[in-house]
Formats: sequence, C-alpha cells, structure tokens
Amino acid sequence: MRHFGELNVEMLSGVPLNNSTGGINRFAVDHGIKLGAKLVWMPTFSSKNHIDHHKSDKDFEKKFSTTKEKMLAPIELSVLDENGQLLDEVKFILDMIAEADIVLSGGHLHITEIFPLFEEAIKRGVKKLLVNHPSYLIDATYEEMGDLVKMGAYLEHSMCMFVPGSKFHFYTPENLDKLIKAGTVDRTILGSDLGQVGNPTPVEGFENVIATCLDIGYSNEDIKKMVGGNAAQLMGL
Repeated sequence: MRHFGELNVEMLSGVPLNNSTGGINRFAVDHGIKLGAKLVWMPTFSSKNHIDHHKSDKDFEKKFSTTKEKMLAPIELSVLDENGQLLDEVKFILDMIAEADIVLSGGHLHITEIFPLFEEAIKRGVKKLLVNHPSYLIDATYEEMGDLVKMGAYLEHSMCMFVPGSKFHFYTPENLDKLIKAGTVDRTILGSDLGQVGNPTPVEGFENVIATCLDIGYSNEDIKKMVGGNAAQLMGL
C-alpha cells in the first residue's frame, strides 16, 4: 500500500492456523486481529485432512511446494476431538472471530469437519463464512456445496485448477459451470491461487477464467460478481 499508493489498492491480511503459527492457537488469532487481520483460516497444509490426501496421492508433492530441507514431522490438526466434538480452543477462537466481525475460512478441513464448525460458528455470532476449493481436498459434493450456501457461506474456487499450463489444472469448463450452479453466482468467488514459480500469473488466470465464463454463457454482470464483487462483499469493502 505504501509503495503503490497511486493504485488505491488496499492490502488485506489473515491468520492461518497451521503448525508454523502454533496450530489452533488463540494467541495467534488475537495478535492477528489486533494487527488488522480480516480473515482466519482453520488449518490448511497442517490439517489432518490435507496430510491424509498427501499420503494417498503419489503426485501430491508435485502440486504443493515443499522445503529444500525436510521439515519437522507435522502435528495433524483437526477442529474435532476423538469423540467428534468441537475443541474448546476452537470455540474460544470462534468467539474472537465473531466479536471482531471477520471472516472464518474452513481452510483444508474435510467437509465432515466444516459442517459442525460452521454450525457452531453461526450459533456464536460469526457472520462471514468461506470455503476454499470445496471440490478439491475438502471433498464436498455438489449437494453439500448447496447446503453450505444455505448456511450463508461463500464458495471460493481456485482459477489455477481451470487454467491450461497450471500445475494444478484438474478441471474442465464444464466442471466450472457445475460448481458455479451448485453454489450460485451470488455465492461463488473465483480466486487466483496462482503466482508460483512455473505457473501462470494471477492476471493470466483471471483473463483465462473470465474468457471461459463468457464461453459457457455467463453475463458480464455475473462474472464481475464472481471475480470481485462477491469477495468485496464478504470482506466488507
């Protein structure tokens, strides 16, 4: 913001609850909120669900960046205890998110963890809910995506999964159309998830996905919502 002030760009920050920030850690959330964080992600690459996918997919390391040196063995994080109940620490964090009126993301939790998390979050006054790439890692069905939207959640799909030349190019335009219809135009966010070495740039991703949306019949107004307007509404911009 300081270096490119003439562009009138507002940078937003968030707190990911992975092992590197102490896991499901109220102190990281409190510190982030005090610094102006607008979003809290539940565990992503430290989640048990993410690590389980890693173990079962022989090509997983080709898709996600790894360190040059082997890292410490991860603690597999879940928001649920061994009885399937939400952890007290998670409930404390949900109260903090509600009080600050910021966004709760399900991170890379499995869909079976996201539903109880969001149900409790709503009870505690959290108003802004986000699910990242529900069709990938999260394992949500189209029907479950519709249920998430009924709860008030926004569904974010990563452009890197639709753009030719991306290491993460898993899906076709037909898949994108089905995902948008499952989550509705008004609750779909098309994010980038690009910019890594060897992948297209975020700008190239946006250009490609906008062209794809036009090709499969979405209007200019609908596309503007999905590539910007819905995210702005979620973030309160």
